[in-house]
Amino acid sequence: MKKFYVASSFKNIEVVRLVSNRLKDEGFIQTYDWTRNERASTIEDLKIIGLKEKDAVMEADFVIVLLPAGKGSHIELGIALGLEKRIYLYSPNDEVNQFETTSTFYHLPEVQKCMGAIEEFVEKVISDQVLVN
Repeated sequence: MKKFYVASSFKNIEVVRLVSNRLKDEGFIQTYDWTRNERASTIEDLKIIGLKEKDAVMEADFVIVLLPAGKGSHIELGIALGLEKRIYLYSPNDEVNQFETTSTFYHLPEVQKCMGAIEEFVEKVISDQVLVN
């Protein structure tokens, strides 16, 4: 089965878990669940977590970025872009299309932007992945 990684911020832990659990229920494999981590308190903690997250992005067949996302998520987005991974970018509102809040990288052709209800987004990812070889 296909492997996935979900990038987001600590503010979105519950949404990350919802998306991850739904995908796992469908048989997808999560490469790393960073929501189980405590907040890093040392540079060594950051290094260890960074290595795990980098490896998880590299191992994933597709990467999901849930907005609002932190700086680490945007680095993970960059890694995924560089590795030509399939990327799903979710925003609960239209901030990805607002010039003041968007990023140039959100609009690259390999980034599939999705807005609206999180349940609809998860269903789209599942159906899309079933169609992808």
